[in-house]
Amino acid sequence: MENKKVELLAPAGDFEKLQTAIKFGADAVYLAGDNFGLRANAKNFNDEELKKAVEYAHSKNVRVHVTMNIMPHDGDMTGIVQYLEHLNTIGIDALIISDPGIFNLAKKHTDIDLHISTQASVTNSATVNFWYEMGAKRVILARELSLKEITEIRANTPKDMEIECFIHGAMCISYSGRCLLSSYMTGRDANRGDCAQPCRWKYSLQEETRPGEYYPIEEDGNGGTFIMNSKDLCLIEEVDKLIEAGIDSFKIEGRMKTPFYVATVIRSYRQVIDAYYDGNFSKELAEKYFKEINKASHRHFTKGFFYNKPDENDQIYGTSSYIRNYDFIGLVKAYDKDTKIATIEQRNRFFKGDHIEIFGNSKDFYDFEIDYMEDENGEEIEVANKPKQLIRIKIDLPLEVGDILRKEIEK
Repeated sequence: MENKKVELLAPAGDFEKLQTAIKFGADAVYLAGDNFGLRANAKNFNDEELKKAVEYAHSKNVRVHVTMNIMPHDGDMTGIVQYLEHLNTIGIDALIISDPGIFNLAKKHTDIDLHISTQASVTNSATVNFWYEMGAKRVILARELSLKEITEIRANTPKDMEIECFIHGAMCISYSGRCLLSSYMTGRDANRGDCAQPCRWKYSLQEETRPGEYYPIEEDGNGGTFIMNSKDLCLIEEVDKLIEAGIDSFKIEGRMKTPFYVATVIRSYRQVIDAYYDGNFSKELAEKYFKEINKASHRHFTKGFFYNKPDENDQIYGTSSYIRNYDFIGLVKAYDKDTKIATIEQRNRFFKGDHIEIFGNSKDFYDFEIDYMEDENGEEIEVANKPKQLIRIKIDLPLEVGDILRKEIEK
């Protein structure tokens, strides 16, 4: 990818999120089929849906990467050759793999680009060079690396070996996702796509000879604490440094997130990345879009290992709840430029008189106050409170299908 812009790689948990990611600026999307991926609880894509996803993405000049990054047992390998051959036939652009066995089968049965998953915990240039010699096109670095280490890896690996790193999303308490806690506590194997996220749970101590007597692990005197609950990664203010370090692809975590989250985060990084290449990157611009990211549901943010090893300031001991300052209230389904009538699909309740914000894939958002709205039958209404109800609103703004309406939550 030399001499090209860094790739912005977005999560696509289902077809709506795929469309959202593409509209708001993704260069590539990653998703999973029904098997062999690490998000068993995402909607994912069956064989026909995968074909449809590839056709749609390619029509927009966007690449499709499929995750096959489980740590499989023999029983998990049933049907894998047929699945690989199907992916090859429909034109998948890359496979994200962590297991050498799956890697070897993919080499034999496809001509798809092979990417080494962060699940393989690649933390040094020797390992990158090993995978290069094995035929990998790209390595997705472990999250446990500093900017200095990333720069050294790039300097000591072949120019045509692509390097990808996570730039935004959830952080795992275990080493690049290799966790046995979920399996031990619930029987759900994180390394085979079924993590129950026990690192987000609230814990107390119990002394062995005193069953039923719980001793809170206190941080603030209010009871138990979330001792393993990490803040989320956000490196939007470090985009310039990572581009200059030679990273080829920025990965956004979040196949389980909402379309509103995908739109907000992808749009923000898209604007900052483009500003860098246009010579307009600044601290103020990065701060502006950091504030935009905060309008989607999120945990507190950290820069992870970027400068130093994380410490207690990178954990959230008091709660595992998300911060929600805005509601996703509607999606533009149609817009008539002559009449200025927008057809909106309701996603959360809103009222006549509400002050809302509307944003698409441009640099800024629009402020708007709803002074009139009607239902599908042309009847004036005061509130849109039916799930996915179609509403018509006159909005004298240059809207496009897929633009999003959001409303600040009253405190």
